[in-house]
Amino acid sequence: MEGCLAIVTTGQISDPTPAGASCDAPPRGSRPAATGPSVTSPSASGSTAPGGTASAGTSSTGTAPAALLSSVTSGPPAAGPPPAGSAEELRRRGVRALQAVAFDGIGTGYDEVFPAKGGQLACGEWLLGELEPGAEVLDVGCGTGEPTAARLVAGGLRVTGIDLSDGMLALARRTVPEAVHHRIDMYDLATERAATVWDLPGLGPAGAGRFAAATAFFSLILLPQDEVPTVLRRIRRLLRPGGLLALGMVEADLDHAALPFLGTTLRITGYLREDLERVLTGAGFAVQEQFGMPYAPASTSLPPEEQLFLRCRRVG
Repeated sequence: MEGCLAIVTTGQISDPTPAGASCDAPPRGSRPAATGPSVTSPSASGSTAPGGTASAGTSSTGTAPAALLSSVTSGPPAAGPPPAGSAEELRRRGVRALQAVAFDGIGTGYDEVFPAKGGQLACGEWLLGELEPGAEVLDVGCGTGEPTAARLVAGGLRVTGIDLSDGMLALARRTVPEAVHHRIDMYDLATERAATVWDLPGLGPAGAGRFAAATAFFSLILLPQDEVPTVLRRIRRLLRPGGLLALGMVEADLDHAALPFLGTTLRITGYLREDLERVLTGAGFAVQEQFGMPYAPASTSLPPEEQLFLRCRRVG
């Protein structure tokens, strides 16, 4: 997910924890049952993705993703990643699928609200300076493809972008046709599910050590804190020894807090700097540099935030 989400960065937000609904990730790249609307193409012609346009935050079934998220994610998840195949794991997969539906509706509005992306561009220049031409980069939560994939491809790198939102992937394919794009739940990276569910063996165990670098700009903020280390370790497995990671997060003490965003509701996680460094170290990365950037979105309805960028290297 490129750009970021504007949130209030003070205090801790928490919710009560009633039982949530359960659903699994859609098999073999199919859409979830509640599909999101098509999005407007960024092309000058003003053409739309298949199915036309719909109002942001409303699915093609007539049910708002915000309401669905409220029913499925009405409290923070239990401590620790859930066992594979458990009801809690299935519930969390449902949460991620419904957040992807919400991004289908947001579409091009995302880049319009977050037009300035200096932190991502600075990290992109770092990668271009460190990597050899033709090196493979994994863009986790690629969003529309701007600016990360577009800049890296223009600089001679090979980019594989992944996202769970069909709408965002459609935009990314138009924006950066030179990159490769796949729909997959980032939680399934480097696992057998990448091959058996998503038909992407190159992003499963067989892809260990494949990539020279990875980027994850404001995609991990959609996970609860207890899942972030797991996903970081899985990204690490796909990196070659000494591989690079450019990471963007929101500096805030939040754990999957429900927050309104562009007509829908998303669950957002943030970290304080020292806490995020500890998470990265525990996941097998050395933080080489970090910097913060205050950011004021183009929309007056969204508050300013502190964005945190980290340049890391795989240890071992």
